[in-house]
Amino acid sequence: FFCFVPLACIMQFCSTKISRFAFGARSCMPNFSSVRDYHFWLRHETKPNEHRTPILPSQIRLFQEKGHTITVEKSHARCFPDADYVAEGCELVETGSWTKAPKDAIIVGLKELPESDDSIKHNHIYFAHCYKEQDGWKDILQRFKEGNGKIWDMEFLTFEDGRRVAAFGKSAGYAGMAVGVQAWAHNVSKDAPLTKLYPKEDFQSLANYSASVVQERLGEKMPSVLVIGGSGRCGQGATAAALDIGIPQDKIESWDTSNTAGGGPFKEILDYDILVNCIYLKDNVKPFIDQETIHKHADSKNLSVLVDVSCDYNNPANPLPIYDQSTTFDEPTLRVEPNIDVVAIDHLPTLVPSSSSEEFAGQLLPHLLDFNQTAVWERAEKLYEEMVSKV
Repeated sequence: FFCFVPLACIMQFCSTKISRFAFGARSCMPNFSSVRDYHFWLRHETKPNEHRTPILPSQIRLFQEKGHTITVEKSHARCFPDADYVAEGCELVETGSWTKAPKDAIIVGLKELPESDDSIKHNHIYFAHCYKEQDGWKDILQRFKEGNGKIWDMEFLTFEDGRRVAAFGKSAGYAGMAVGVQAWAHNVSKDAPLTKLYPKEDFQSLANYSASVVQERLGEKMPSVLVIGGSGRCGQGATAAALDIGIPQDKIESWDTSNTAGGGPFKEILDYDILVNCIYLKDNVKPFIDQETIHKHADSKNLSVLVDVSCDYNNPANPLPIYDQSTTFDEPTLRVEPNIDVVAIDHLPTLVPSSSSEEFAGQLLPHLLDFNQTAVWERAEKLYEEMVSKV
């Protein structure tokens, strides 16, 4: 006997089954875009000395298997050569041509866009650095608002518990400690200030180089270091670097919220040769150290280098209000009296570009492959809408 079922019912049943088989629980999630293929456009980074990338050549095949398209801008600065992307089947286009990309292309990068008054019509995934009311934040958002573009800010791609899905934490902390040790050797030996920094092949190469800078100037002497935010990925990276450089464990101190909850300033910070700040600034906190405390104890202090990995100098809640400008790879330190060199480079991980790119891109990959299909993207889009409504 045959039972005839309306074709529409069969199609609905099959569609539901296939969807559940392919996407599991996600097929039940409301408010997400339907499953589709996307066109990602990997742009060239214009920030000086920026060599990292959020998409690796070795990942291209996985995007293609998902049905996505990757267009790659030519870049002399990117740590992986253009040829590696072409070999994986990517279309290579001119540097900076994202402004003329198809409207549906998702522009992917890391650091800030070139300064301009032009409106932005595309949707972007990058670190916009404008959600904490940093300098110029309204100008950036206004450009997107005028062009009907959108930002999914990489800093705010988070799991439900608030943890970031991808971060350069370990790389940032590691590089920060390494540069701090180099700056300390220059400072203590009364040598000229630390000069231009050059990328290294990997973490161990960077540690070895930092150790050699100390050896040349100070022999076997090693600094005492304090890492604030020591239990996070960034703080763990800083501690790992200190050990790889050869700093004895008993000269490495780590502080977390239990140490800073009472509020600063903390004169104990001045007992260490190097301070590395690795906190992720979310709330207003009392300053960890300030000029008044430094000058009050100037004659007895050991502190000669402050590395602000967090680099929140332009945030109203800056916990290290003893400096007011960033430093760069070309000029890594800023002298603050009395005799403290500040390192405040806002893209330290690019000192080990290949290693840090692999760290970050590996974490980001599953979320790009499932772009716009999970709550990670929904939360980031909602935050953008909240922020852009303020301008």
